[in-house]
Amino acid sequence: MSMEEKQNSQTFLDFNQSVLKPSTREQISEIVKESYKKSIPLEINGLNSKNKIGRNFQAEKTLDLSQYSGVIEYKPEELYIKVKAGTPIELIEKELDKNNQQLAFEPTDFGYLFSGKSNSGTIGGVVSCNFAGPRRFKVGSARDHLLGFQGINGKGETIKSGGTVVKNVTGYDLCKLLSGSFGTLTVLTELSIKVLPKPETSKTLIINNPHVKKALEYLGKSLSSSIDPSGGVFYPDSFEKHFSFNDLTHKGALTGIRVEGPTNSVDQRIKRLSKELDLLENEYSVLNVEQSNIFWKKTKNLVVFSNTKKNLIRVVVPVSETLNLLQKLKNVDLSYFLDWGGSLIWLELNDISTKILNELKDITKDHNGYFTLIKVEEDMKAAADIFTIDPIKYKISEKIKKSFDPRRIFNPGKMYTGI
Repeated sequence: MSMEEKQNSQTFLDFNQSVLKPSTREQISEIVKESYKKSIPLEINGLNSKNKIGRNFQAEKTLDLSQYSGVIEYKPEELYIKVKAGTPIELIEKELDKNNQQLAFEPTDFGYLFSGKSNSGTIGGVVSCNFAGPRRFKVGSARDHLLGFQGINGKGETIKSGGTVVKNVTGYDLCKLLSGSFGTLTVLTELSIKVLPKPETSKTLIINNPHVKKALEYLGKSLSSSIDPSGGVFYPDSFEKHFSFNDLTHKGALTGIRVEGPTNSVDQRIKRLSKELDLLENEYSVLNVEQSNIFWKKTKNLVVFSNTKKNLIRVVVPVSETLNLLQKLKNVDLSYFLDWGGSLIWLELNDISTKILNELKDITKDHNGYFTLIKVEEDMKAAADIFTIDPIKYKISEKIKKSFDPRRIFNPGKMYTGI
């Protein structure tokens, strides 16, 4: 065996280690094949930014993809970047900055929530979890920006789907299926992501309004308006201390509406929006581009919950159901803020129990939504359903899991028991 072959097979030869750190796709495949042969469960990690989300499960070994990193191909003129799955989001964003481009779906940095400091994670983790920031209602989630992928299934076989162009027809869209599967179906190895130009400027209309009902009215009118906003949030007055801007003269609860594009256009659209919402001059202010960027960075990264010791639940419902759902929770000890124009509710609960979770799940289902436990007490993870799913969808998910990962070696039980 040549020296190069020995180096490439090093991870496979050291399979007895508990943490396996491949640096090539061939090594990943060999690890999975060996795990399949011996029915050894693997915990798949990148930079551990989201490993606390989901159920606790027992894995004999950890497949650490942090060394499988790097940009494979970047073509700014064709609006895509192809990267290895272990590539840090921070590295990708620095590369895109050189051409004034961005990941338009605004990946959330969960580091502030779990450790009090930044950890954006890897592109593989972002796509696997399919979380997206405030621009979600305008541009879609992570899966909507995934053009193609290459990965390793539960037998160690290479699979791929999609391509590297925005318009691509290749049959069944596996990209949509794998995004949001939390690493339970495939080890992603290479990803082709659509990128978009950064807007020339970004400003935010801040409205002083203490009532969530009025905030939802403002958000509803804004999202249906021709001014084409790219962000809409409501923060109750309990979060006031987190936002201190020179131009933000109002105190208490606030509604934030972001407008992006050419400078002249943004200024005119904000003026038009303030008139459409019948705002008086003393009821609103406008954040300039620097302050606006800070505001939305804090929002997408959940900085208001930084290093919280409490429980955090992510609820998504049609915006028409948001107010009714919140009213049903008025006797629950919680804090919250609204994103995605009102359809995403971040709930921070002081106390939690199986009974409270079941009630929340039932209320969410009654309002045509779903919830995800983002941060919860460790002893609850074994007993609670982290993700909502109905029996029919569970059966479908079970069959999909079997087709991709027949011996259940990838993150077994991460999302649901038995999957």
